[in-house]
Amino acid sequence: MIKRAAGLGALAAAALIAAQAQAAPGWMPQASGVSVELRGLSVVSETVAWASGAKGTVLRTVDGASWTAMQVPDAEKLDFRDIHAVDANTAVIMSAGPGAASRIYRTTNGGASWQLQLTNPDEQGFWDAIAFWDAKNGIMFGDPVKGAFQVLLTSDGGATWQPVSDPQGLAAQPAEGAFAASGTCLTVAGSSDAWFSTGGAQNARVFHSSDRGRTWRASAVPIPAGAAARGIFSVGFRDGRVGIAAGGDYKEVNMAAVNGARTEDGGATWTAAPILPAGYMSAVMPVRGAADSFVAAGLAGSGYSKDGGRSWTVLDDTPMNTVGFASPAVGWAVGPKGLVMKYAGPILGKQ
Repeated sequence: MIKRAAGLGALAAAALIAAQAQAAPGWMPQASGVSVELRGLSVVSETVAWASGAKGTVLRTVDGASWTAMQVPDAEKLDFRDIHAVDANTAVIMSAGPGAASRIYRTTNGGASWQLQLTNPDEQGFWDAIAFWDAKNGIMFGDPVKGAFQVLLTSDGGATWQPVSDPQGLAAQPAEGAFAASGTCLTVAGSSDAWFSTGGAQNARVFHSSDRGRTWRASAVPIPAGAAARGIFSVGFRDGRVGIAAGGDYKEVNMAAVNGARTEDGGATWTAAPILPAGYMSAVMPVRGAADSFVAAGLAGSGYSKDGGRSWTVLDDTPMNTVGFASPAVGWAVGPKGLVMKYAGPILGKQ
């Protein structure tokens, strides 16, 4: 009797733990110390991550739990939409805005000081995102100038940048542009592939380069566009073949329309693949260490896929701007009003 009772108790306890795990929140809030909009996020490891946002704000954690806020000097009017960190000391940040409001800064001492590396020289320009293949080689892209999207490359960790000239491959449609909503409208994979996504025009598109950003080819994607606030806001690839595009309409957060698409041929062709939760998604990211797992997030909430974007499970409905993962169990999200959250959901590798 005693052994049997103990066995039943163990089963009941296991069932309770399973139920609690299913009911556990997807994210747990962390104190950011700021109240500005946060849009940029770069996760280096399970303990080191950086974030960036409005009013010249940058955040950093080196223990995975507490965040330190810092202000980039003379940048209080800038909106840092994207950030790329190499380690706890080295990071590159990009501000988005018209003309000279688009800038690149770099730190090599943990944010104790920042060096202005580049200011957009074109009054018609508007930078959208940066990404890096490795510590030295990176890419930045921006909205069309004189009918073609801007692409710049660096081979020295962001210290200097060189423009790419591919007027035919980078040619924009009327009213076409990109969304600097989360710094994830541009992504890279492997050692030479890069993609960026667009909206606003009649068709949403993803541009792909297989030679480190030197030449480009665009493909239409079945996500609704045709309005200034509508299109693809993010693109994420697990490798050179399988990728997810995410988007919607930031003015109609819960719009009932296709908000995702997937590709298995490096972005040459795309098929509709709705993301859960339904509605506007501003970021989709592969989960480091889990080949088939992606997390998507936006003002409609967040969800995850463990099968390369074929099916999705809702995490929660907390509005956020972007996400990033160090491993299948450790990641962060940032969003409106200084929101910083650490992932607390199920492990995102295959079970």
